[in-house]
Amino acid sequence: MSPQDGTVSWVVVDASYALHAEACAFLAALRGRDLSPNTERAYAGRVALYLTYCSAHGVDWAAPGFVALQRFRGWLVTVPYASELRSSGRPSRFRSQSTANAILTAMSEFLRVGASHGWVAIETVALLSEPKYLRHLPPGYDAGEFGQFRTVRARTLRFSVAEPGYETLTEEQIRAMLGHARRARDRFLVMLLAGSGMRIGEALGLRREDVHLLSNSSALGCREAGPHVHVRRRRDNANGALAKARRPRSIPVNQDLAGAYADYQHERGEVEQAVDCDMVFVNLFRAPLGRPMTYRNAKDLFDRLARLAGHVARPHMLRHTVATRLIRAGAGRDVVQTLLGHVSPASMQPYLHPTDQDKRQAVEKVARARQEGP
Repeated sequence: MSPQDGTVSWVVVDASYALHAEACAFLAALRGRDLSPNTERAYAGRVALYLTYCSAHGVDWAAPGFVALQRFRGWLVTVPYASELRSSGRPSRFRSQSTANAILTAMSEFLRVGASHGWVAIETVALLSEPKYLRHLPPGYDAGEFGQFRTVRARTLRFSVAEPGYETLTEEQIRAMLGHARRARDRFLVMLLAGSGMRIGEALGLRREDVHLLSNSSALGCREAGPHVHVRRRRDNANGALAKARRPRSIPVNQDLAGAYADYQHERGEVEQAVDCDMVFVNLFRAPLGRPMTYRNAKDLFDRLARLAGHVARPHMLRHTVATRLIRAGAGRDVVQTLLGHVSPASMQPYLHPTDQDKRQAVEKVARARQEGP
């Protein structure tokens, strides 16, 4: 953590706490690309895992060779987590293939950056991918006028994992969560996520000046009509909350949210320590009072509501729910993409897949038509 401005950065060290120069330079390059500290932290851990494996198995991390890379790929899913090796009396947990893919992606990016700086041989980078002809083009992909871009480089160190689809919540499940949310702050947070599709980091990073719930916000210096909230570009927040999107956006919300916000403001006004904090979501019921809510606070809240409501509930499920509903209601993909703050149109593709309910309704519709006859 910088003593000057408090910004967070990550490094990789060995067992004697000596900096790994190349890994630290790689993480600095990620910061230079304006990636979030959370992404940097994830990549730091994954690169450190690769370096630890190489050290333990006598592999030169900068020139591992094809066999060593394949063995590392297999090791990721066949050897339990390190913490499991130290424990006893409970079944061991293993990494999923999806988790292994994320680690392999970080390792490959590390080696590619290393090659661009001369740390890693080009021959090593060549092992990470192979030519692949795209017979079926991804949505939005331009293959060129003569199909010259149909051949791409595909990763060789990757498990084939079926796309699991996004988990969503039904209207009844959301109402059940709201029914168990006894505090106005908690109800407002659930309603905000369920009505806007914001990421939890974006919600926890909101400041009072970002919430415009009047029908006319011109008095606040905002020309946008109707109730809405602003998601600003990344700011330094005391709770570490981040807006992942690189561009600011505004999200229209339902008028009902204004009433929930008013209830929350009344509840918040009774806690003296919270008066001067400009963050929207703050601690009101446990120390440190008046401090911004953290990711851990939000997780604990959703875990509690999920337990009381009797179903799984995570903040990101509400985001998926909003996106799915908008698509099902006929909203254009570009509109939904803008509302959610996605950079790539490809991010919308999972929401276009038919749900189990869609398939069930289609089968039942055909069955009714057959029973009714011509």
